[in-house]
Amino acid sequence: MTTARTTRFPEQVAAPGKGGVGESPLRPDGTLKVKGEFAYASDLWMDGMLWGATLRSPHPRARIVSIDIAPALALPGVHAVLTHEDVPGRKMYGLDHTWDQPVLAIGEVRHHGEPIALVAADHPEIARRAVAAIAIEWEVLEPITDPIAVIEDPERLKVQERGGIARHQPVRTGDLAVGRALAEVVVTEDYTVGIQDQAFLGPEAGLVIPGEDGGLDFYVATQWMHNDLSQIGPCLRLPPEKIRMTLAGVGGAFGGREDLSMQIHAGMLAMYTGKPIKMMYNREESFFGHVHRHPAHMRYEYGATKDGKLVYGKVRIVLDGGAYTSATLNVTGNASSLAVGPYEIPHLEIDAYGVYTNNPPCGAMRGFGAVQACFAHESMMDKLAEALDMDPVRVRQINAVSQGSKLATGQVLHAPTPMAEMLSRAKAMPLPEPLDAADIRNLPGGASQTTHGEGVVRGIGYGVGIKNICFSEGFDDYSTARVRLEVIGGEPVALVHTAAAEVGQGLVTVEAQIARTELGIERVTIHPADNGVGDAGSSSASRQTYMTGGAVKTACEAVRETLLKRAAAQGHPAVALIGGKVVSYTGEVLAAIVDILGDEFIEETRTYSHHRTTGMDPVTGQGNSHTQLALCVHRAVVDVDTELGLVKVVALDAVQDVGKIMNRLSLEGQIHGGAVQGLGLAVMEEIQVRDGKVRNPSFTDYLIPTILDTPPQRLDILENPDPRAPYGLRGAGEPPTLSSTPAIVAAIRDACRSAGGTVHITHVPVRPEDIIRSC
Repeated sequence: MTTARTTRFPEQVAAPGKGGVGESPLRPDGTLKVKGEFAYASDLWMDGMLWGATLRSPHPRARIVSIDIAPALALPGVHAVLTHEDVPGRKMYGLDHTWDQPVLAIGEVRHHGEPIALVAADHPEIARRAVAAIAIEWEVLEPITDPIAVIEDPERLKVQERGGIARHQPVRTGDLAVGRALAEVVVTEDYTVGIQDQAFLGPEAGLVIPGEDGGLDFYVATQWMHNDLSQIGPCLRLPPEKIRMTLAGVGGAFGGREDLSMQIHAGMLAMYTGKPIKMMYNREESFFGHVHRHPAHMRYEYGATKDGKLVYGKVRIVLDGGAYTSATLNVTGNASSLAVGPYEIPHLEIDAYGVYTNNPPCGAMRGFGAVQACFAHESMMDKLAEALDMDPVRVRQINAVSQGSKLATGQVLHAPTPMAEMLSRAKAMPLPEPLDAADIRNLPGGASQTTHGEGVVRGIGYGVGIKNICFSEGFDDYSTARVRLEVIGGEPVALVHTAAAEVGQGLVTVEAQIARTELGIERVTIHPADNGVGDAGSSSASRQTYMTGGAVKTACEAVRETLLKRAAAQGHPAVALIGGKVVSYTGEVLAAIVDILGDEFIEETRTYSHHRTTGMDPVTGQGNSHTQLALCVHRAVVDVDTELGLVKVVALDAVQDVGKIMNRLSLEGQIHGGAVQGLGLAVMEEIQVRDGKVRNPSFTDYLIPTILDTPPQRLDILENPDPRAPYGLRGAGEPPTLSSTPAIVAAIRDACRSAGGTVHITHVPVRPEDIIRSC
């Protein structure tokens, strides 16, 4: 089952070696980024522009008694100081039409770092001084920071008037009492996940330029221009046609750019001053300027028979959304629907809560609710295996889903789902060489020489992640593409125009590959992404290759159909386009595309939608809520210094089913990158929050993996096409982020167990003291 392919007709075949689907052409932006020549949003510049800056709250919860902007306005070089009173239109914005986040604080602040006032000045240093000169009198209030307390008393512990709970999503199937009667072994545990930051390297930045028509031109780093537009327009009181958005260079995203950051603020300053405004956060402000991964408190109870078959599960997941809604509603839905992962459990009682607190706002991040659940359900599978004295791979295989299985929500897996085989393949992968303690760089702690091999124990662990692809729960998910085919310099050239955000994932490369494949040409130009074409949706949920790829494919098919009709009208009854020629079904070249086109062009715009999903029943959680589901299996090998609590991840091998390899080079990069992000959550990444205040807003104190922390990663990539998806592909960027974290933690537990410890590691990231206590 390693490779499953369908017969391809001539019109689907790309000329070999020309960069079509299935090949690995180099990214057009790759060399520029490696050489430091790529223009990111923070590099934007315009003569006469002013610099914008933001005053942010030092308190997680407080009332603003008074605010005095006069000292800031008095500074030479300051052109504007604005508060919520200066918002031209609607004073609130938010994802998914929640509209609960103030553009600037109105009377009170609800989280540390909330924006209060804006400054525009001739120089960034003047802007910073002006921000510091604004005088505020505060009434500091006791912050609400305990999400468990919120769900126990949501009416009293309210951060917002709407109540303490943003969403409660239950999932019910079977009969828990029946399941408990069948259970011969019961395991329970509480798990917690800390706040992880997206840690993209390019801070929030953009340039907004006033237009002669009273509109604004935005050049911003974002993940979804049209969603930005739907929030910016009402707040600035501008119609959509007066807002022109162009994607600026994006230095990573991972969900952190779905919410607005500086867009409305820069727009306000540009409208007020009549001058171009540049805003660029420094690293500390970036930690306050975007949402993070939801921290989670999770309680799990599983019952199984003695032969390892799960019979019931009782789960409670509490996600701390912070002060505002952002993506909490959808993250909660994801967590509830995927709470028990890719396992068949007949009797389930699941409750997932997304709550409001005065902690930092949390929203979209790679894995989107499934990461937190995956750490818990995979830890439970290991705990069950230990209780049964059973191999952890075997207990997973006994309960694994397959094609035709039902998830907890009743959704049937319609596509091939070879999870049991994937686990076998992961287990069969070669193991790394035994520890070589002679070279201290191979030891936990590395060249810091904290150990010379004493107390170092090796462990092996497994993790399986299942992630929804594309938007879910009945969302009208679609993408639009415009494709133009014409002759330039004597060659056929395609221009592909979408609003899809290239955030580092390689979408522009795949768009060109699809156009080459569908049109049988070599030269493809990707138009800069802007809102001059229809909505492409967000660069999130591993959806852009599926959705915008599907839109480009559909638009190319329309162009091809028109060209073939034109060829037939000219006496060339062709059925395919290959190598710049129109070709008969037998492969006979009938004419050149350039001769058929002549001086004319063909342009088609198409919108692509996936098959419809449904919402989750508010009482039972049942429904076909997901478009597609993708699996990844990880096996981690770690060396643990049981005396010092240090960990070195020695190997992080993966088996992933991607449906169709569109571009192997980009795909491998996505799997590698996702796994390393999961590694960070497993052993080092956590925003430290105490009493609602962020204590480590810097890459000095918030640690992310470097190349020295990144182990070799052997990949086994399967292609089992999804019949509903373009080319049969499955989104691939997120699943490895899920499975790598529990695999690493399982390996740490295995090492501690081998050292004779009483293992109890239930929090990620795993801290040295957790290991010392367990080993």
